Amino acid sequence: MQHLDNQVIEQANLWLREQPVWLCTVLTTYGSSPRAPGALMAATQDGLYCGSLSGGCVEENFLQRIAAGEYQAASQVIRYGEGGLTPNVALPCGGSLDVLVEYLIPAQNNRDYLSRMAQALQGHYALNKSLTLPAACDHLALTGYHSQTQVTRVGNTITLHIAAPPRLLIAGLSSVAMYCADFACALGFEVVVCECRDDALENFASALKPEVKLEKVFPAKYLEETGCHANTAIVALTHDPRMDDLTLMEAVNTPAFYIGAMGSQLNSARRRERLQTIAQFAPQDFERLHAPVGLNIGSKTPAEIALAVMADIVKHKNGNA
Repeated sequence: MQHLDNQVIEQANLWLREQPVWLCTVLTTYGSSPRAPGALMAATQDGLYCGSLSGGCVEENFLQRIAAGEYQAASQVIRYGEGGLTPNVALPCGGSLDVLVEYLIPAQNNRDYLSRMAQALQGHYALNKSLTLPAACDHLALTGYHSQTQVTRVGNTITLHIAAPPRLLIAGLSSVAMYCADFACALGFEVVVCECRDDALENFASALKPEVKLEKVFPAKYLEETGCHANTAIVALTHDPRMDDLTLMEAVNTPAFYIGAMGSQLNSARRRERLQTIAQFAPQDFERLHAPVGLNIGSKTPAEIALAVMADIVKHKNGNA
């Protein structure tokens, strides 16, 4: 499935062909708030919108205000919830949030602006976006991937890091893989599963969540043909040496931030011997390899193993390795 923020930018660009668009970005949240910093919503003056600011708490008020002609500066920040400035609408969850509102008129430069953001959200590159209130964005520059969406504000200057959501690529279906996919979805990862074995597809595929993208292809072939962006974790979880080893051989050619394979200490040592002998892995390749995969929490069951795997991935994603 397409990530929600990708849908927001894509829809905003379609609307912008014929009418102005208000592009909203959640900057900060206080207390309980259902949308994280960096979340997007786009709206038009006739009441159409894509995405959300609060899961439904404040969108109606915002749409009423833009229909009445408010928020036509190039950029402004508004607060919803406790301590709200304008508009002062309480959130049922008791929290509050600050929202950056950008007013975009139909023009080619604004469509190009949204297209560059779309490319970043799709994983082609990462961007730093900066603007100084109440002016339009004046800085959209290439940057490296950060651990997560970052928002900073110094006075009237706002900087946002725009990049694809973290992705988990699972090579092969298994009981552990199923739990990893579930945990990753709950953690906000885009999840891709590569599986071509008929027995594994028959046993597991129907239980995958709708938001998991299933590619019925050999994982190494998928990586060879498609590659991945730097915000990707790749894990091989089958105990099938052919599938797992070939996946690792392709994974080290990608910019993935995490590469792991399931197995005991003994099996992992044997895998390293094979990779050195067959694929001539270099020392830097082995340094990237997490095998056995996951944190050492004494895990025994498939769910516990998956928890250890995802905990280690999140640890590296957040820069705490």
